[in-house]
Amino acid sequence: MNYTIKDIKEILKKNLTEERYEHSLGTAECAKKLAIEYNLDIDKAYLTGLIHDCAKCMPLDESKELLKTMTLECGEYENPKTYHAPIGAFVAKNYFGIDDEEILSSIRWHTIGKAEMSNFEKIIFLADKIEERTRPKECAEPIREALKEGLDNALLVCYKNTIKSLIDRDLFICTRTIDVYNNLVTK
Repeated sequence: MNYTIKDIKEILKKNLTEERYEHSLGTAECAKKLAIEYNLDIDKAYLTGLIHDCAKCMPLDESKELLKTMTLECGEYENPKTYHAPIGAFVAKNYFGIDDEEILSSIRWHTIGKAEMSNFEKIIFLADKIEERTRPKECAEPIREALKEGLDNALLVCYKNTIKSLIDRDLFICTRTIDVYNNLVTK
């Protein structure tokens, strides 16, 4: 990696909104706590949480151009709110020089997830949803409570809430989201 954490924070400050930067710090802090709890690489978790949204504030036209060079899952083109995940993995690799596949995969899948995520991918996914700096308590608290019963239980609560929210708002549900939910239910 060519950048220090301090360097990365400065880059993120310049390229993210203030709230998104705070969210990134919160996700990094939460990922670090979860890494400690689940005996995972603490520094790697902090870095991944910090940069997971590095492409979140990229202009939509730039995002769409980059997406044309990528292979996406069914439905990922449907929701511009998820564009930043595959683009973020691209930026992490090509701009920040990160070649750790677990970091790149965790960034890539932190929005819609995937079946059979590693524990590292799970903590990044969950840290994004439950960090305490910007996530509303009423949304994050049920997931935090479920976390007491393990990562998969917390993921299941998260997916139930996400699917309900998408249905309530008449939004497209990516088939991968359903697959992950079904995988968790049958465990």
